[in-house]
Amino acid sequence: MSSSSTEPPELVFGSQSLTGWRRQYHDILFEDHTPLAKTFDVILILVIIASVAAVMLESVPQIDARYHVQLYTLEWVFTIIFTIEYILRLVCVGKPLQYARSFYGIIDLLAAIPTYFSVFLPGIQALLVIRLLRILRVFRVLKLVQYLSEADVLLDSLLTSRRKITVFIVAVLTLVTVLGSLMYVIESGESGFDSIPRSVYWAIVTLTTVGYGDISPQTPVGQAVAALIMIIGYSVIAVPTGIVTAEMSRTLKATRKGCNGCRTKEHEKDALFCRKCGARL
Repeated sequence: MSSSSTEPPELVFGSQSLTGWRRQYHDILFEDHTPLAKTFDVILILVIIASVAAVMLESVPQIDARYHVQLYTLEWVFTIIFTIEYILRLVCVGKPLQYARSFYGIIDLLAAIPTYFSVFLPGIQALLVIRLLRILRVFRVLKLVQYLSEADVLLDSLLTSRRKITVFIVAVLTLVTVLGSLMYVIESGESGFDSIPRSVYWAIVTLTTVGYGDISPQTPVGQAVAALIMIIGYSVIAVPTGIVTAEMSRTLKATRKGCNGCRTKEHEKDALFCRKCGARL
């Protein structure tokens, strides 16, 4: 079985050594090259969406009051389905511990356990919305693996610019702390600025142009400082966007560099020779 980087990790967890019914179940649960496997994955995605919808509806007081028993029953039905599926996945891989520690393995486990914990901690079942992460399998089912390369470009750009973004975040935190403390001195507790942390919270809300309106300055000096923070906020928002955009541009340029000989594009960013004709890039 191929261990290509485009395949989900669970496909190479010792599955080559499987035989008999374990191999058959593995092909259904993990593969996508048979109609039965594709059908299973599509049904699984529909069940995931339905289970998340049930959790969301249960959080609405009016709906829960009328259909609590039905929604609660559905929640346990979905949980039992995901539990059985998770156990089968563990049984049908050659290295179950390796799969259990993988990204998909952890998500598959988290898709089931909140309901069991809700017996002792009511309300924790709301975390079942994490099941939506399992829909990432749609990239395999619908043959969208090629889009993952575009996600790699974005991830590489974020990782490359992480130091610049870190410096930017530290600078912003310093700025809002200073401005929040200033507003604490200018305004009074009656205006809502009754502590430095609360004033810093207001500065963050204002600087990010969110503006909840739960706290607002009442004095002319405070309003002037608030106006200044609002203006600074528009400039601040553009900085991380520009950093990431610049890195994405560099990454795309490096990844899509073309060969001067055969004009082939889409080379790896660290490639020195053309993947088609062998000419030096």
